[in-house]
Amino acid sequence: MARADTGPDFIEALARGLDVIKAFRPGRPVMTLTEVATATGLARPTARRILLTLTELGYARAERGGFALTPRVLELGVSYVRSMGLWEVARPHLERLVARTHESSSIAQLDGSDIVYVARVAVPKIVTLSVQIGTRFPALQTSLGKVLLAALPPAEVERVLAEPSRSGITPRWQPGREERESALRAVRAKGWALTDEELALGIRSVAAPLRDGLGNVIAAVNVNAHAAETPVEKLTEEHLPLLLKTASAISADWSQYETVPQVTAS
Repeated sequence: MARADTGPDFIEALARGLDVIKAFRPGRPVMTLTEVATATGLARPTARRILLTLTELGYARAERGGFALTPRVLELGVSYVRSMGLWEVARPHLERLVARTHESSSIAQLDGSDIVYVARVAVPKIVTLSVQIGTRFPALQTSLGKVLLAALPPAEVERVLAEPSRSGITPRWQPGREERESALRAVRAKGWALTDEELALGIRSVAAPLRDGLGNVIAAVNVNAHAAETPVEKLTEEHLPLLLKTASAISADWSQYETVPQVTAS
């Protein structure tokens, strides 16, 4: 069945292929044809053709009576990050920050009411929730998300947060509208955000905005720590100043990067 509210140039087959890829969620690395068809609402023959096409292209493989995605799917997300050039600009700064704080650092952007991680330098620590490129969390309960939401006009915040999260996570902090608005006002006033186990137990972080040459917030960068190891005072008094300097340096480099013509050698 064709989707409603689509234009004449909408390619239904492509949309169905993406639906099949997105059907493979955490805890479901291998899915049978029937499971994929049920999850996507597609007819079995349609789901089968898409899975076989993805297999032919190297994005999926037959496994244990079903299908599984291959690491090649990561190319789709990496292409986005590389097309921005943000990783190349930010990487040395994140690596220096992690070397000094001995904590993981990530960059994320807003996607609906979620944040999506687009760059990360990690240190090996056991945390409640696993994070990698492409991971999404509810924005409001993360320091990265608070920074990104605080950069939006209030009416836009309401529209964004009205969208259901696609993270599959129920956060611990469930604020009412007044408490939420107060938290975002505080972020706007300070220029940075803190979360203390609001998303899940054991997760504590601070974040700052990354800006383009016009001052627009294009992403956010954080320092993430385990609550049992790093008190709030250490996070805000020792790590935060380093984070703010890092955010400023990345923003300055990104602003310069935007002004340089990008040429690809053949």
